Amino acid sequence: MASAGAGGGAAGEGEWLKVAELRAVVQAQDPRAKEVDNLSLRRFLRARDHNVEKAAAMFLKFLKWRWEAAPDGFVPEERVRRELAQDKAWMGGVDRSGRPILVGFLARHYSADRDMPEYKSFVVYFFDKICARIPRGQEKFLAIVDLQGWGYANCDVRAYIASIEIMQNYYPERLGKALMINVPYIFVKVWKTMIYPFIDTNTRDKFVFVEDKNLHETLRQEIDETQLPEYLGGKMPLIPLKDYVQQPESA
Repeated sequence: MASAGAGGGAAGEGEWLKVAELRAVVQAQDPRAKEVDNLSLRRFLRARDHNVEKAAAMFLKFLKWRWEAAPDGFVPEERVRRELAQDKAWMGGVDRSGRPILVGFLARHYSADRDMPEYKSFVVYFFDKICARIPRGQEKFLAIVDLQGWGYANCDVRAYIASIEIMQNYYPERLGKALMINVPYIFVKVWKTMIYPFIDTNTRDKFVFVEDKNLHETLRQEIDETQLPEYLGGKMPLIPLKDYVQQPESA
């Protein structure tokens, strides 16, 4: 188990006392909570504005979901092979804060070809992969969501909402920022009317729609040139998720 003070940003004694209170509540109701470290519990606590009762309900729901979504502790590649083959999720470098970068290409997703159970497993698969890359002392990742070429055939509101709900409910306080780039006007309308209402207030500000004229400047504010994806003018080659192999953590 991670120690209470291990990385993850500043926390006062009062917050750790709340974490201890949360642990006592959830372990009394589900013994599996003993396997979860304090930093994870703190993320659930922060996601519910330090309300222990609400955080406990959220966390217990997570434990039940996790057992159903990944009973072996992970989603096997075989379950998401068709989604992986579409190459819509890629691994990048790290941003200036040391957060690992996940790049998504939404124009490679087609609603007509989507099987929702497999898609939800795929969402768990890529969230697990990117979270495994988060280094000690950091708890979040950065996403670049590229909408170049996106059109009606790619519009899949059910899938978008499912992704956001999985992230909000089961990976709280993991997304640092999502840079939405090359955004067509029609997507903005879909987002505002059909997706935005499903995003909780703690998450909404993390989605940043970057104007085309500010793309170069915004990316370089967030990411050093050596870590910026090559296709966006940087020097870091992207790795498709299906080819990504987790590197062992150095001692």
